[in-house]
Amino acid sequence: MTVNPRLIFRWTAFLLAAGYCIRTVIFGGWDQFAGPFRFLTIWALFFSFFAFSRMMAIEEGRSERRWDGLVSMTAVVNTMVVILYWRLYLADPFSVNDDGALSAWHLEIYLHLFGPLLQVVDAVFVHRSFRSLGRAALWLVGVIGAYIAWGEFVLQPLGTSPSGSITSGLPYPFLNNLELAERITVYGTYFGAALFILLVYAAIAWGVRHRFPAPVAP
Repeated sequence: MTVNPRLIFRWTAFLLAAGYCIRTVIFGGWDQFAGPFRFLTIWALFFSFFAFSRMMAIEEGRSERRWDGLVSMTAVVNTMVVILYWRLYLADPFSVNDDGALSAWHLEIYLHLFGPLLQVVDAVFVHRSFRSLGRAALWLVGVIGAYIAWGEFVLQPLGTSPSGSITSGLPYPFLNNLELAERITVYGTYFGAALFILLVYAAIAWGVRHRFPAPVAP
């Protein structure tokens, strides 16, 4: 019996994402409005779950749709989660968590390192996404824009915690210490960073496809 390493990889990535999605829904903490879905990390997790489910469908011959734009966006957003979370946490733990403490070590490692890494590896080296920068950019603008709107127009008016010197309810404590103009600048920086990461991954993926032209995924 021939072992298919790609199938094993994708089943592993899919089952891990599914497990952590279920854990999030059950144990994610619903003491505040929207619970865990207040955080970009959880948005990235559920996008990864959906992307891995589509990759499994392709791998098993149940679908021919590639979802390149969504898969590319998901890899970029996951990368942003890793960079932004650890940069903020290492600079000031209280800027991302009210109590400055990490949660369960396996959860932090998966959500903010291992899970995103699996998504990037699949997108760049296995699925070989980043073939349509236009679609990927539209997905990025749509998802990041939706998350910002979610925070400003839903979480802020309806939430009372975390509370800062300027406002309250925004999911990350440091945002509540910024005026709207300052927050807009931060959001603009996030958009710019996302597009830069997209270009970097597109360049790497192009190199992979041309250096190893034999198809790795359907």
